[in-house]
Amino acid sequence: MKQYLKQGWILGILLLPCVASSQNINWENPATEKHQVYIGAGADYGVVYQLGYACKISKSKRFPALLHVEYSFPSGNKLFDDYKVKLGGQVRLLKLGHFQFTAKVDGVFRRFENDFARLINFGSDVSGVIGYYRPKWFMAAETGFDKAIVTNFKHSAMYRKQYPGAQGGWYEPATGGNFYYGLQGGVSFGRHDFSLRIGRVLVQDFKSKPLLPYYGALSYLIRF
Repeated sequence: MKQYLKQGWILGILLLPCVASSQNINWENPATEKHQVYIGAGADYGVVYQLGYACKISKSKRFPALLHVEYSFPSGNKLFDDYKVKLGGQVRLLKLGHFQFTAKVDGVFRRFENDFARLINFGSDVSGVIGYYRPKWFMAAETGFDKAIVTNFKHSAMYRKQYPGAQGGWYEPATGGNFYYGLQGGVSFGRHDFSLRIGRVLVQDFKSKPLLPYYGALSYLIRF
């Protein structure tokens, strides 16, 4: 039983790829278009690709807000066996001159599969960004917490052969989580943004380390 719980905990932590996938917004860009589409690639437990869409839901100059949906997946022989879907929003909460603070909240659905098990998971990702924004460029610091709240395990025949007592199904409370923090920056040309993110990942117990404790991502965004 202890071995099974250990394997389950490890798989829960591995269920948290793609921290590097996230939208970077230049809130000072004067473009007035309502819609945004972005693509990107990054390094986070391997090479990760992303595709996302965002829509302005508030024209308030004080509290502008966006709703967004994002799909990301790691590279490999099977491109669509592991993936993550995020649905949520972000809002600028504070502006002092060119310094601005924004908050993001996402619901997350993930799928992960290896030789031992297939996992599907529902979780959350909450983060904050504070930075210096100008119409043609920006720099910011970010921090956040990516949490796997409830996970469904379906063990492979190979795993059940080694551990006959292993039980699948839904497991809660939360099976794993990662803190992350880093820097982001970008340049803007009219309706176009190019941005870069780099940072570090910490397991929630502050004792364990991810296989690769760093992340990075390069993305392109267009407004229309």
